[in-house]
Amino acid sequence: MNNAYGGSMLAIRQAEEQDARQIAEIYNHYIRHTKITFETESVTIEEMAERIRGKISRYDWFVAEDNGVITGYAYYGEFRGRAAYHHTVESTVYVAESMMRMGIGSALYDRLIKSAGNKGFREMIAVIALPNEGSVVLHGKKGFNEVGVFRGIGCKFGEYIDVIFMQKSLY
Repeated sequence: MNNAYGGSMLAIRQAEEQDARQIAEIYNHYIRHTKITFETESVTIEEMAERIRGKISRYDWFVAEDNGVITGYAYYGEFRGRAAYHHTVESTVYVAESMMRMGIGSALYDRLIKSAGNKGFREMIAVIALPNEGSVVLHGKKGFNEVGVFRGIGCKFGEYIDVIFMQKSLY
Protein backbone atom coordinates (compact mmCIF):
# COMPACT_ATOMS: atom_id res chain seq x y z
CA MET A 1 0.00 0.00 0.00
CA ASN A 2 1.38 3.37 -0.99
CA ASN A 3 0.29 6.79 0.22
CA ALA A 4 1.39 10.19 -1.04
CA TYR A 5 3.15 12.33 1.54
CA GLY A 6 5.51 15.26 1.28
CA GLY A 7 5.80 14.92 -2.51
CA SER A 8 7.03 11.32 -2.34
CA MET A 9 5.50 7.87 -2.07
CA LEU A 10 5.28 6.17 1.27
CA ALA A 11 5.09 2.39 1.37
CA ILE A 12 3.24 0.77 4.27
CA ARG A 13 4.13 -2.88 4.78
CA GLN A 14 4.20 -5.62 7.38
CA ALA A 15 7.17 -5.31 9.74
CA GLU A 16 9.87 -7.96 9.66
CA GLU A 17 12.52 -8.89 12.21
CA GLN A 18 15.15 -7.28 9.98
CA ASP A 19 13.44 -3.92 10.64
CA ALA A 20 14.30 -4.09 14.36
CA ARG A 21 17.38 -1.84 14.11
CA GLN A 22 15.57 1.05 12.43
CA ILE A 23 12.49 0.65 14.65
CA ALA A 24 14.64 0.62 17.78
CA GLU A 25 16.39 3.81 16.62
CA ILE A 26 13.03 5.59 16.29
CA TYR A 27 11.72 4.30 19.60
CA ASN A 28 14.92 4.86 21.59
CA HIS A 29 14.79 8.56 20.75
CA TYR A 30 11.42 8.75 22.51
CA ILE A 31 12.66 6.69 25.46
CA ARG A 32 15.71 8.92 26.01
CA HIS A 33 14.21 12.33 25.28
CA THR A 34 10.46 12.33 25.94
CA LYS A 35 7.81 11.37 28.44
CA ILE A 36 5.46 9.86 25.87
CA THR A 37 6.73 6.36 26.58
CA PHE A 38 7.15 5.18 30.13
CA GLU A 39 10.08 2.95 29.27
CA THR A 40 13.27 4.36 30.75
CA GLU A 41 15.97 2.12 29.27
CA SER A 42 16.85 1.96 25.57
CA VAL A 43 15.70 -1.14 23.74
CA THR A 44 18.27 -3.34 22.02
CA ILE A 45 17.89 -4.57 18.46
CA GLU A 46 17.39 -8.10 19.79
CA GLU A 47 14.65 -6.96 22.20
CA MET A 48 12.88 -5.13 19.39
CA ALA A 49 13.12 -8.17 17.10
CA GLU A 50 11.54 -10.27 19.85
CA ARG A 51 8.74 -7.73 20.24
CA ILE A 52 8.06 -7.84 16.51
CA ARG A 53 7.96 -11.65 16.53
CA GLY A 54 5.60 -11.62 19.49
CA LYS A 55 3.13 -9.23 17.87
CA ILE A 56 2.99 -10.62 14.34
CA SER A 57 2.19 -14.11 15.58
CA ARG A 58 -1.40 -12.95 16.32
CA TYR A 59 -1.67 -9.23 15.59
CA ASP A 60 -0.11 -6.87 13.06
CA TRP A 61 2.87 -4.52 13.03
CA PHE A 62 3.37 -2.17 10.10
CA VAL A 63 6.20 0.11 9.02
CA ALA A 64 6.16 3.19 6.84
CA GLU A 65 9.11 3.11 4.49
CA ASP A 66 10.62 5.57 2.05
CA ASN A 67 13.44 4.23 -0.15
CA GLY A 68 14.43 1.59 2.40
CA VAL A 69 14.31 3.98 5.36
CA ILE A 70 11.68 3.31 8.01
CA THR A 71 9.99 6.59 8.88
CA GLY A 72 7.44 5.25 11.37
CA TYR A 73 5.77 2.16 12.69
CA ALA A 74 2.49 1.06 14.20
CA TYR A 75 1.20 -2.08 15.84
CA TYR A 76 -1.60 -3.37 17.96
CA GLY A 77 -1.64 -6.10 20.54
CA GLU A 78 -3.29 -7.44 23.62
CA PHE A 79 -5.08 -4.86 25.76
CA ARG A 80 -5.32 -7.03 28.89
CA GLY A 81 -4.56 -10.69 29.47
CA ARG A 82 -7.96 -11.94 30.61
CA ALA A 83 -10.19 -13.77 28.12
CA ALA A 84 -13.02 -11.25 28.37
CA TYR A 85 -10.76 -8.60 26.79
CA HIS A 86 -9.70 -10.67 23.76
CA HIS A 87 -11.90 -8.63 21.41
CA THR A 88 -10.04 -5.43 22.37
CA VAL A 89 -6.55 -4.36 21.25
CA GLU A 90 -4.20 -1.57 22.28
CA SER A 91 -2.58 0.47 19.52
CA THR A 92 0.83 2.09 19.26
CA VAL A 93 2.19 4.49 16.62
CA TYR A 94 5.61 6.17 16.48
CA VAL A 95 7.00 8.38 13.72
CA ALA A 96 10.65 9.40 13.36
CA GLU A 97 11.05 12.83 14.92
CA SER A 98 12.33 14.34 11.66
CA MET A 99 9.23 13.07 9.81
CA MET A 100 6.51 14.39 12.13
CA ARG A 101 3.41 16.10 10.72
CA MET A 102 3.82 14.66 7.24
CA GLY A 103 0.84 12.30 7.35
CA ILE A 104 2.88 9.20 8.20
CA GLY A 105 1.12 8.54 11.50
CA SER A 106 -2.25 8.98 9.82
CA ALA A 107 -1.37 6.57 7.01
CA LEU A 108 -0.11 4.00 9.49
CA TYR A 109 -3.26 4.34 11.59
CA ASP A 110 -5.49 3.82 8.55
CA ARG A 111 -3.76 0.52 7.86
CA LEU A 112 -3.75 -0.47 11.53
CA ILE A 113 -7.46 0.16 12.05
CA LYS A 114 -8.40 -1.71 8.87
CA SER A 115 -6.22 -4.67 9.86
CA ALA A 116 -7.66 -4.96 13.37
CA GLY A 117 -11.22 -4.75 12.06
CA ASN A 118 -10.51 -7.37 9.38
CA LYS A 119 -9.14 -9.72 12.05
CA GLY A 120 -12.39 -9.43 13.99
CA PHE A 121 -11.30 -7.18 16.83
CA ARG A 122 -14.10 -4.97 18.12
CA GLU A 123 -12.44 -2.16 20.08
CA MET A 124 -9.10 -0.34 19.90
CA ILE A 125 -7.61 1.51 22.87
CA ALA A 126 -4.95 4.22 22.71
CA VAL A 127 -2.99 5.07 25.85
CA ILE A 128 -1.38 8.52 25.54
CA ALA A 129 0.92 10.27 28.01
CA LEU A 130 -0.01 13.93 28.43
CA PRO A 131 0.60 16.51 27.26
CA ASN A 132 0.73 15.23 23.69
CA GLU A 133 -1.63 17.37 21.67
CA GLY A 134 -0.50 15.97 18.31
CA SER A 135 -1.31 12.42 19.31
CA VAL A 136 -4.66 13.35 20.87
CA VAL A 137 -5.63 15.27 17.71
CA LEU A 138 -4.54 12.39 15.44
CA HIS A 139 -6.57 9.89 17.45
CA GLY A 140 -9.60 12.19 17.39
CA LYS A 141 -9.36 12.47 13.59
CA LYS A 142 -9.28 8.66 13.41
CA GLY A 143 -12.50 8.36 15.39
CA PHE A 144 -11.14 7.73 18.87
CA ASN A 145 -13.02 9.24 21.80
CA GLU A 146 -11.67 10.13 25.22
CA VAL A 147 -12.83 7.68 27.87
CA GLY A 148 -10.79 8.86 30.82
CA VAL A 149 -7.69 10.52 32.20
CA PHE A 150 -5.60 8.93 34.91
CA ARG A 151 -3.81 11.63 36.90
CA GLY A 152 -0.13 11.27 37.79
CA ILE A 153 0.07 7.52 37.17
CA GLY A 154 3.46 7.59 35.44
CA CYS A 155 6.72 9.08 36.61
CA LYS A 156 9.60 9.84 34.28
CA PHE A 157 12.42 12.37 34.51
CA GLY A 158 11.22 13.13 38.04
CA GLU A 159 7.79 14.31 36.91
CA TYR A 160 4.39 12.67 37.43
CA ILE A 161 2.50 12.26 34.18
CA ASP A 162 -1.20 12.04 33.33
CA VAL A 163 -2.40 9.46 30.83
CA ILE A 164 -5.49 9.64 28.63
CA PHE A 165 -7.29 6.55 27.38
CA MET A 166 -9.04 6.90 24.03
CA GLN A 167 -11.26 4.26 22.42
CA LYS A 168 -12.44 3.50 18.89
CA SER A 169 -15.11 0.96 17.97
CA LEU A 170 -14.06 -1.04 14.91
CA TYR A 171 -17.41 -2.58 14.05
